[in-house]
Amino acid sequence: MTAPAPSFGNESTWAQSTTLVVDLDGTLIASDMLHETFWAALSQNWSTLFAAPIALIKGRAALKSILQDMGQVAVDALPYNQEVIDYIQSWRDSGGQAVLVTATDQRVANQIAAHVRLFDEVYGSDGDVNLKGDNKAKFLEQKYGTNGFAYLGDSSADLAVWSRAAKAITVNASDSTRSKVDSLGCEAEHLTTPGVSRKAYLKALRPHQWLKNILVFLPIIAAHSFTPGALGSSLLAFLSFCLIASSVYVINDLLDLKADRAHPRKRNRPFASGAIPVSQGIWMAFGLLFSGFSLAAMINLAFFGVMLLYFGITTAYSIRLKRELIVDVCTLAGLYTIRIIAGGVATGTVLSVWLLAFSIFLFFSLAVVKRQAELVDSAKRGKLGASGRGYHVEDLPVMTQMAIAAGYLSVLVLALYLNSPTVVSLYAWPVVLWGICPVLLYWISRIIMKTHRGHMHDDPIVFAARDRNSQLCLLLITALALGGAVL
Repeated sequence: MTAPAPSFGNESTWAQSTTLVVDLDGTLIASDMLHETFWAALSQNWSTLFAAPIALIKGRAALKSILQDMGQVAVDALPYNQEVIDYIQSWRDSGGQAVLVTATDQRVANQIAAHVRLFDEVYGSDGDVNLKGDNKAKFLEQKYGTNGFAYLGDSSADLAVWSRAAKAITVNASDSTRSKVDSLGCEAEHLTTPGVSRKAYLKALRPHQWLKNILVFLPIIAAHSFTPGALGSSLLAFLSFCLIASSVYVINDLLDLKADRAHPRKRNRPFASGAIPVSQGIWMAFGLLFSGFSLAAMINLAFFGVMLLYFGITTAYSIRLKRELIVDVCTLAGLYTIRIIAGGVATGTVLSVWLLAFSIFLFFSLAVVKRQAELVDSAKRGKLGASGRGYHVEDLPVMTQMAIAAGYLSVLVLALYLNSPTVVSLYAWPVVLWGICPVLLYWISRIIMKTHRGHMHDDPIVFAARDRNSQLCLLLITALALGGAVL
């Protein structure tokens, strides 16, 4: 049978005479502690990439022990299955005992048990024996005897345990696993919790962030090169950037699990909330990465190289650079500008020094605004700094000045560009373009003021895409650019 929550008729008899043994991964929590500790360790120490494979040679138990040494997981913020917690609590209320037995390292298991306060005993892997499958089954049989316990698990790896249990309780098990459990001959109960939705997977890709990738079209727009070949190459470059950028967002979310779960809004991200199992993240990232680089290879070798550079910098940013004072905002500004460079490389368009200078200053300003917004949010919540960043609340006045200075410098660069011979050759009425400067000054000033008042989204680009005033500014800038070209 299938039940979203336990129903106790003669369950009190079960509970009083039988110990309930509970698995951790995929059962008590909607995640996997091996993956949780790996990403926690990697976010704190990049050498995890080398230490983990070496430890795995000694076995999974040794790997789990090393990962626990290298990275701490905030157990109070893990995505717990409330239905399972309710089941355990009902079992205990009926007079029974509950025991947590998991392949996770013993130290982590102890922390989780101390947090949930539901278990009479706790057993985990000790660095030598991985308490999973047959090892777990033998351990439980020796401790409680055959048919001396009920077991609450989730996967086919638990079949060896269920075959020795008096009662089998599954959690979100596949149809195949359920059928095998039903054929064991013991009493079986099947629990279900809310599954993973397609919307969660789409949200993890952050499609709203793809707006930034429109920058790859900027070189051909600035050069007025609208040939079918240039447009086609730009479109492929856009798609490549979307796929590779999404893979980076997935990796970044996995590395930021601890910080995201401590944030009032970011805790709802798919991996942080448990809407998507952390174990699926690495496959999503690799699939997106392979698809994106396949498209990049179809354009040209130079573009492929730029995408390698982009991925390398974003990975370094996710692992380390985002925690470095000032380096992080410089990196963000560079990543925006790389999109413009990539668009030029994809189409063979020669990039203007004016365009690159304007981009660096404008995107540096927006990167600082992003950090400014985080600090304002931290100040409102009474925190001293932005979680996982190198800034403190008292840095806010300096950050605001940096954003203003860089933003206004970008407008100055644009004004100087409007006096260049290039503009005269490209535009019939270049004087009309001067109207863009006051519009930009207004928009930059308003963005910084909105951030100062705590009305900014986590990302200013996303805010601008949804903000009516920003949309009107974009329309006005577009109209002025077109007017200068055709009047």
